[in-house]
Amino acid sequence: MSDRILIHLPDFYLDVQDFEEIGQTETIELDTLDGAMNQLFDDQFVMTASLRAIKIREQMLGIQADPTIETIDFRRLRILNRYQTKPPFTVRYLQQQLDMLVGAGMTIVSVDVQDFILTVTANIDDAAVFREVLHTVETIKPANLIYQQNTALGSKIKLEEHISKQQVNWHYRLDDTWRLGEQPFATLGPEVPIK
Repeated sequence: MSDRILIHLPDFYLDVQDFEEIGQTETIELDTLDGAMNQLFDDQFVMTASLRAIKIREQMLGIQADPTIETIDFRRLRILNRYQTKPPFTVRYLQQQLDMLVGAGMTIVSVDVQDFILTVTANIDDAAVFREVLHTVETIKPANLIYQQNTALGSKIKLEEHISKQQVNWHYRLDDTWRLGEQPFATLGPEVPIK
């Protein structure tokens, strides 16, 4: 594709083989330059950055990533999370950040204003995500709040209801006719299922 250079030259250069070769060589160089410029532009944004740019941003933020465990998408989300943890902070903001990290509906943030306790209930099974949630909460929460992590398990429990009744016969009396230890206080009749 030597047209990229040759279209800018006068027509009498078009038949010269040296200019055609130079045009092809420069076109390859210009295509490489275009690709590098596009990648440089993409590297300016976290969601489109290359792996090299992600590593540079992690170094700048002091993040020690483990590429064997963490996906590139999680690493991008972690960088965005670190950039977005700037004041002012509210419970709603913390909930939005945790929903972005863990997934919508996977965490519940609540504050006990009387006892100064910030509680985050989450269903997290990934250690890297858990560490990032901990970092986010510790960064966002005010110094006067105590952070309490609750774990919510996603398992289901099946309950069955059974109702039964039992007759109770009381043997003691408050007069002198009943002797302590001779008879039990009460005896239980048979258990009869109702439902």
